[in-house]
Amino acid sequence: MVKKIAVLVRDRQSEALRMSIGLTLMDDKVDIFVLDRRLGDTNDIKFNLEMINEMGLKMYTNIIENEGIDCISTKQLANKLLEYDIVLPY
Repeated sequence: MVKKIAVLVRDRQSEALRMSIGLTLMDDKVDIFVLDRRLGDTNDIKFNLEMINEMGLKMYTNIIENEGIDCISTKQLANKLLEYDIVLPY
């Protein structure tokens, strides 16, 4: 049975993105939520974002400065998280 997994990204952004990619190995549906912070600009994060885009994973944020990521309000984000079987704060 396919699980719906939400990964909440805050502090260790590169690790959280890498982990999100790894979670796809079990063929579960993984969505990524970048919360309350601008996504960093390191080489590791850029590499992970390339992989995420190639794999077609969905990303959401509540910060408009995160370009290229679907921006939704915090209330919409909270309601969306109710759809997931597993929510992983990272």
